Amino acid sequence: MNRTRYTTLAEINVTSLVDVSLVLLIIFMITAPLLQSGLEVNLPRADADELQAKEGIVVVITAGGALYIEQELVERDSFGERLMQHYASRGGQPVLLKADREVPYGEVIRVIDRIKRSGISKVGLLVEPGVEQ
Repeated sequence: MNRTRYTTLAEINVTSLVDVSLVLLIIFMITAPLLQSGLEVNLPRADADELQAKEGIVVVITAGGALYIEQELVERDSFGERLMQHYASRGGQPVLLKADREVPYGEVIRVIDRIKRSGISKVGLLVEPGVEQ
């Protein structure tokens, strides 16, 4: 009697694993830039250098005048207190102000003044690269 011996295949098919990994990589590369900005703000343009430090506490003023700290709607009465909470928890990172180009200049100055009165001296303004037309 001849007995046939069966052996198990001990190799992993890597081709399928590589295919799935590449598809996931492409999906992440496409969706990552979309996650950067959650609020739609029409920034003014300026001929400015690229921002060196990409980290900071982002404060947004929308065209409707709403204030956001890190994509969280904040009432004007509690703005200074909430900003200081973020400032303390983030280790003193600078505040980066994103104001829609439709926001009146005086409103931007009032928000900067509130930031300064909160004791934060590092404030930057975010703009779109390019020259305003």
